Amino acid sequence: MIDKKRISEAVASIISSYKLPERPDGLYRPIEYALDCGGKRLRPSLLLASCMAVGGKIEEAESAALGIEMFHNFTLLHDDVMDRADMRRGRPTVHVKWNDVTAILSGDAMLTLAGSLITEVPDCVLRKVLAMFNRTAMEVYEGQQYDMDFEHRNDVSVDEYMAMIRLKTSVLLGCACAIGATTGGAGDKDVDAFYSYGENLGLAFQLRDDWLDTYGDAEVFGKAIGGDIVNRKKTWLLISALRERTEELSGILSEDLEDGELIRQVKEVYDSLHLSERCDVLINSYAEKAVSALDKVAMPDSDRKYFTELALSLSQRDK
Repeated sequence: MIDKKRISEAVASIISSYKLPERPDGLYRPIEYALDCGGKRLRPSLLLASCMAVGGKIEEAESAALGIEMFHNFTLLHDDVMDRADMRRGRPTVHVKWNDVTAILSGDAMLTLAGSLITEVPDCVLRKVLAMFNRTAMEVYEGQQYDMDFEHRNDVSVDEYMAMIRLKTSVLLGCACAIGATTGGAGDKDVDAFYSYGENLGLAFQLRDDWLDTYGDAEVFGKAIGGDIVNRKKTWLLISALRERTEELSGILSEDLEDGELIRQVKEVYDSLHLSERCDVLINSYAEKAVSALDKVAMPDSDRKYFTELALSLSQRDK
């Protein structure tokens, strides 16, 4: 039986018990710092839960779960350097606490460690799991490149944006689920179903992130509201507004406004288009697709409840 608390404790134990070499200190301490930052640890949790749901042994999936979390945090180290982000999960980012060179090199080490951990799955599924992991890694890099490209474009379509967040965010959740199911001994159809669950969950998750950045509570969300607007970041909200109120919104964005006033005026356009409600509908539709993807997978009702409740909680989260 999949239990939320058991999964959470297992992930925490896997991460805390992983021992890195003592030296060189400048390479390994930033990795420890990154892994100790907490966060939702959604990807390793999904991997372990998917393995258990198909009757697999959680012990056989532990190294892969750590590998997926290591890979995810590697991407964050490099993303923070590229985005010049100062804070991550309420703490200074690695490149701020140390420097850019350290963040890049420690990130490189995390990528190699992630690959090594993934190879510790049972030999019978090693080739298949490695193929999934390597394909997903390349897709994540592609997503990051599209995201950077969009910074210099004002004609990004909603379809392009959804394709980008699928690559940058969703495929790694899908991969985590698929690796877990594969390690647990599932057949191809069930593996594909778990991948679809994670992929759609990722789309709901990222869209909710967009929504929270504009409509969330700063004290609960953990960071200032409106950052995406101030940075003119291409989100579903901004792209939809630009498409439907091109002249008005472009005029606002081109003005030299104080951050608070810019956020207020852009939100007024969003509100006039009911984008908050429309985005919420879209988020729920992807959460529902995630749940329905597992309809034909045989598993105990208690396990199915775990995946259903997870999709619901992530689609309605406030931080």
